[in-house]
Amino acid sequence: MEAAHIRMARPSRDLDAAARFWIDGLGLSQLWRTAGDGSPGGNGLLMVGRPGASWHLELAHNALAPVDPRPTPEDLLVIYCAGPVPEALVARLEAHGGCRVTSHNPYWDRWGVTVEDPDGYRLVLSTRDWSHTPS
Repeated sequence: MEAAHIRMARPSRDLDAAARFWIDGLGLSQLWRTAGDGSPGGNGLLMVGRPGASWHLELAHNALAPVDPRPTPEDLLVIYCAGPVPEALVARLEAHGGCRVTSHNPYWDRWGVTVEDPDGYRLVLSTRDWSHTPS
């Protein structure tokens, strides 16, 4: 499994709002986008990430059979920034549909900033480096 690629898939209420947050706000690249064909199972998809990375985030919406996102306060996507989180980045995320929130787990408030995306899922921008063991 050394070369495994990871896809994290989530439902989205609005792919345009998701694109504003993840691409314009966070700065990820659009890897793929389709509007869907309107048939059952014909989801509109937005895939974002970093070109060449071994992971991507897939956001899906089907207008005929929408799935309402049901995130909990512990559904987190954590990005390890290995240093201070730029306030300009947090402001840009907020300007593109995000909402800075207090984390359910105080660990993340100590080691970063938590921002909810337009679907209510939480993004943590951690000041830590991945090489650190959580404590």
